[in-house]
Amino acid sequence: MSYTIGIDYGTNSVRALVVRISDGAELGTCIFDYPSGNQGILLCPSDHHLARQNPADYIQGVETAVKGALAEAARTEGFSASQVIGIGVDGTGSSPIPVDASNVPLALDPDFSGNPNAHCWLWKDHTSIKEAAAITEKAGEMRPQYLAKIGGTYSSEWFWAKLWHCLNIDRQVFDAAHSWVELSDFVPALLAGVKDPAQIRRGICMAGHKAMYAEDWNGLPDKEFLAALDPALADLRDRLYDQAYDASEKAGTLCAEWAERLGLPEGIAIAIGEMDVHYGSIGCGVDEGTLVKVIGTSTCDCAVVSADKDVADIPGICGIVKGAILPGFYGVEAGQSAVGDIFKWYVEGVIGEVSQHGPLTEAAGKLKPGQSGLLALDWNNGNRTILVDQSLTGLMLGQTLHTSRAEIYRALIEATAFGARAIIERIKAYGVPVERVVCSGGIAEKNAMLMQIYADVTGCEMRVARSSQACALGSAIGAAVVGGGHPDFATAQAAMTGLKDVVYQPIPENQAVYERLYDLYRELHDAFGGVVESAHLGHVMKDLLALKAEANQG
Repeated sequence: MSYTIGIDYGTNSVRALVVRISDGAELGTCIFDYPSGNQGILLCPSDHHLARQNPADYIQGVETAVKGALAEAARTEGFSASQVIGIGVDGTGSSPIPVDASNVPLALDPDFSGNPNAHCWLWKDHTSIKEAAAITEKAGEMRPQYLAKIGGTYSSEWFWAKLWHCLNIDRQVFDAAHSWVELSDFVPALLAGVKDPAQIRRGICMAGHKAMYAEDWNGLPDKEFLAALDPALADLRDRLYDQAYDASEKAGTLCAEWAERLGLPEGIAIAIGEMDVHYGSIGCGVDEGTLVKVIGTSTCDCAVVSADKDVADIPGICGIVKGAILPGFYGVEAGQSAVGDIFKWYVEGVIGEVSQHGPLTEAAGKLKPGQSGLLALDWNNGNRTILVDQSLTGLMLGQTLHTSRAEIYRALIEATAFGARAIIERIKAYGVPVERVVCSGGIAEKNAMLMQIYADVTGCEMRVARSSQACALGSAIGAAVVGGGHPDFATAQAAMTGLKDVVYQPIPENQAVYERLYDLYRELHDAFGGVVESAHLGHVMKDLLALKAEANQG
């Protein structure tokens, strides 16, 4: 028997999972909630765009979570930590960390510990909106090929925009940073004992989707382009990396220090880091024709297309990167900047009662499509795909003096479903096959009402991954391959992944109503998203009232 460990760094916590590689059985798990800030996030009351994390939480978290998962696994007869053959790590992205010349995060230096700019710039930090727009404009002038592979627009959620913003607002931190390392690259390097940032084996997943890296132009953006943004960025390029690797490569092997701290064999394989949802797609059994939706605080949608095929550039997505998910395939990424966060905002922030998630779900499930007369946009944290505009905000249309909390809750769920459909339609229009949708995450597992709405709105059969921790499982699968437990990813996925028995099929009568609502959603989407210069929206409220009357009459 051989086992691997998957380590999943999420927005609020890190979890470790011990997996048997012969069948994907999950023997032990442990979750460590980040202790710093507000549920692990360093916020700023005067700037809702700021979101940082303390790298010390990552270091403490990996030790606590792995040891806890191993302790739970040890309750299984026959298990021994000596049988673990590899470790895989995934993380949020882009979440770059400024580090010194010894690969130590600046935030661990007492001189910088109180400065949020010296901490990890979490994926959902949108303080660099201006820089992202400037990168898009300059790339359009000088290097349009850079934009073509990332949907045509550079995002404030991504690597270069965040680094440039740090340079613009805090030169002391920028100059003190010898290099910057993505979270999903930092942890494997930490466990491998890498002390020189130049020696870190960076993953193609983060590099390609977030840092405009591509083999077509020999890696990262060239120094001439970066100097046109700011000469300091061009100078930094020499201290970053020249090559990035897909998941067929090792990030390193477990060093003696961390082997002792974790109670694992020294020298076992450490897989290349990937974004959480990209490894999560592997944990959901992604293959060509399968779209994976990991539904959490945000969502990320991933698909793969054989590298033997030509893939068209797709406007408005997060990128098409060879090897970003599975070796030998192009990885296609899109997503929504807030889904679970929207529900959390409404229930816990506006209503102020955490306990209301369940009752509101039950009450909203009793409503018919269109019965509330409401229509919302899912942009409470900006739009990641298709508009790629983090300055956009949410919208709720159709409220009356009789609108209930449950009606609002359902309208917010429907809004995220409409956003999901827009993404599916966009990638299918450019030739990416979508024959089934597999979902993962706590929301997909626990909220049958939401999953049925998603099926009705998208017209797709919705399935749920067998593992409740698909991201950690995907990381463990990566470790199983580089650790020699399986010869390739196809074999590992066949052995270690599966689907739950539950299937959500579109209900025709619901689909008919949602077709009409989706048409109205797209009108709002294009008008408020700036797709159309002038829009006539005077009919939208009346159309919503008509749908409401029909639903209530029925």
